[in-house]
Amino acid sequence: MRYLTAGESHGPQLTTIIEGLPSLLPITAEKINHDLKRRQGGHGRGRRMQIETDTVEIVAGVRHGQTLGSPVALVVTNDDWKHWTKIMGAEPLAEDVNPEDIKRQISRPRPGHADLVGGMKYGHRDLRNVLERSSARETTVRVAVGSVAKALLNELGISIVSHVTEIIGIKADTSLVEGKSADEIRAIVESDPCYCVDPKASAKMVEAIDEAKKAGDSIGGIVEVIVEGMPAGVGSYVHYDRKLDAKLAAAMLSINAFKGVEFGIGFEMARRKGSEVHDEIIWSEEQGYSRATNRLGGLEGGMSTGMPIVVRGVMKPIPTLYKPLQSVDIETKEPFKASVERSDSCAVPAASVVAEHVIAWEIANAILEQFHSDQLPQLKAQIEEQRRYTKGF
Repeated sequence: MRYLTAGESHGPQLTTIIEGLPSLLPITAEKINHDLKRRQGGHGRGRRMQIETDTVEIVAGVRHGQTLGSPVALVVTNDDWKHWTKIMGAEPLAEDVNPEDIKRQISRPRPGHADLVGGMKYGHRDLRNVLERSSARETTVRVAVGSVAKALLNELGISIVSHVTEIIGIKADTSLVEGKSADEIRAIVESDPCYCVDPKASAKMVEAIDEAKKAGDSIGGIVEVIVEGMPAGVGSYVHYDRKLDAKLAAAMLSINAFKGVEFGIGFEMARRKGSEVHDEIIWSEEQGYSRATNRLGGLEGGMSTGMPIVVRGVMKPIPTLYKPLQSVDIETKEPFKASVERSDSCAVPAASVVAEHVIAWEIANAILEQFHSDQLPQLKAQIEEQRRYTKGF
């Protein structure tokens, strides 16, 4: 599978085209909209989420609730576009209009953003041409794409859930997820303001987010994604670009403001001996092969082991601050305080939703690379056969 997205933060719409989905996959706008609403939620979100009510329109590739096998096109309209038609319009400016008179031009790049380097790369003197596309607004349609991928995974008996494990050093008790299914974790997370499984930690997170907002500052954190029901042997060890963990890591780091990724116990492995890291292999007639622990996060040699896949990503504090840092005006070269755009004091809860959906896409894509099928029933049969094969190996 593959997809492309198009659209600017304050443009008329965000668009994506997905190619390679099997036919006969049930898809509805209602389920996608549920995930889009989750992305807009979470404590710490800014005023933009009060302006936009993201809903998807399926404009191609689906008929009567099922995919056709042809490309699926999704559109999310930007409600705020009506206030930006002159500023962001696609038509050339009239001859008597001075480009410098257009409102909201930006010549003061914000530290930590793509503004300055993006302007250098594409030759933009008005840095709005950079920030409009580099904005995390684009993740709206990436969540929509991931929601479609989750629909496919659900049909294959694979569940995926995300939650926040840490915000500015406040750590959730992650043992609370042990023994719980993805559905049980999701029920807890979706009722929590910080999308956290630990109510005590969540309350402290809320306080920290509110304090950061009052101070005009921003804070980051860590999110975790768990994939259950994954068949063993997806991915490959034979080439670097076929390793599943490498693909998942790239997906996580492709999210705006994400700067680190780990699997299983992650960087804790550097502080342990090998006997305290690797998962012992066990077998039972009922379950087949499994692991006594899951410290490696369900991945060995670039392949899924059949254990839950556990991947975490670290999100830096959002660089758009209401107490802006020093920058340099690219026109005058004079020092200035960086421009302020509408932003969030903490987007970690919302980012956990984005992480869930980019991981879902990579999991679904890896499965379709390995189990070729044009029709969903055929794909389901192949996955069931893979499970039978690996259990009895």
